[in-house]
Amino acid sequence: MRAEQRDRYRLIIGVLCMVIGVLLIMLIGPSHVPAKSNVVVPETVKLVMDGSIKAEKTANLVQTHSGATLITAAEWQEKYPEIYASYASNSENDQVQDYVRDYPMIQTLFKGYGFAKSYGSARGHTYVVEDVTSTGRPHKMANCFTCKTPMLSYAVNEQGVEIYSMPFEDFQNDILAQTNEVLSCYNCHANTPGEITVTHTYLANALGEDFGHVDAENLACGQCHVDYYFDPATKAVTLPYTNLSTMSPDAMLEYYNNLIVDGQVFADYVQEDSGVRQIMINHPELETYLGEGSVHKGMFTCADCHMGTVVTKNGDVYPSHFLQSPLTNEDLLKNTCSQCHSDLKAEVAAIQKEAEDRTYEIGYKLEALINRVTEAANSGEYTEEELDAIRMAFRNAQFYWNFVFVENSEGAHNSALTRDCLNKSETLIAECEALFK
Repeated sequence: MRAEQRDRYRLIIGVLCMVIGVLLIMLIGPSHVPAKSNVVVPETVKLVMDGSIKAEKTANLVQTHSGATLITAAEWQEKYPEIYASYASNSENDQVQDYVRDYPMIQTLFKGYGFAKSYGSARGHTYVVEDVTSTGRPHKMANCFTCKTPMLSYAVNEQGVEIYSMPFEDFQNDILAQTNEVLSCYNCHANTPGEITVTHTYLANALGEDFGHVDAENLACGQCHVDYYFDPATKAVTLPYTNLSTMSPDAMLEYYNNLIVDGQVFADYVQEDSGVRQIMINHPELETYLGEGSVHKGMFTCADCHMGTVVTKNGDVYPSHFLQSPLTNEDLLKNTCSQCHSDLKAEVAAIQKEAEDRTYEIGYKLEALINRVTEAANSGEYTEEELDAIRMAFRNAQFYWNFVFVENSEGAHNSALTRDCLNKSETLIAECEALFK
């Protein structure tokens, strides 16, 4: 009997241990920290790594044809002097990198498009009007002012999409000359300080039913930090997706490849030598940050990382409107980032080096490949159907490379998506090469 009792006790104890173990897993949850990572689980920052997107604040959508008059930043200065001063300090960001010089392959890849001749990095937001009016790329229509001045979005909201097709010089001379306002309060707040209002309605159109599923602070920045094209008929700014699920690079490429204009697949430009109908991706920061693989989208917004919080001598708190890299915000690094990252600057440097090295490597592969496409087109050895297949394969390969090349974080916003796009570009390069005789 004693032996039977011992066996019974052992069985009971074993079952209890299993139950306690299961309860602990349910209460604590499995570790989300990957192997060989220097990330530690923070105590004050809520980890959200289930693929969801932070959406604590809901943005308003601008009321169109309201009859309202745009209130300029200067008119708000007296009421919000600290915020105004912080925004004005964006003029400190005055350096421009010459991409044509530093990435020589784009002189070939973008040949036939203005970016092959004049392409520089963006400066502070206070320079946007100056830069768009002095660039070496000629502009035909007012739609090029969309993310340069609130006067364009205000005019569209009050008068309609016809404003987009207004000649560039006419808008500059007739509207902008009266109120020369750079990106400012209206873009993100309309005329209601303290509330985020999306004034670029094309973003709401592109997100559809998911508009309320993205935090207002991401939407404010996402009005301009997104890919877009000009509608062939109206010349209105349009985004290549209809909700969050179609915001991925794969879905965006499918969108463009199914967009037929005058009997041909849509193209921002035709590469001059090869005849490839190309897509020019534009600064897809929102698509990248909210995309698959992003490890921070459930925890932080653009503003959390790029706009600091300031406490005045009187103890008042306000959001700084000086837009900066989180790597230059020592308070943020110390008080927030350090809870998970022992050395965020070093981590980001490693991510960006990998992305930049591969961007150069694949960019030069694409340059060599498009020269082969040109040779094939001039050889007389290929049918039009064969050339169309080669050109489409090249178009797709450059799309994924370009998605990374023009995204301004160099992989830091979403290293997994960056890596995936570059991998797909290399795969498509090989598939294109296989089509040559």
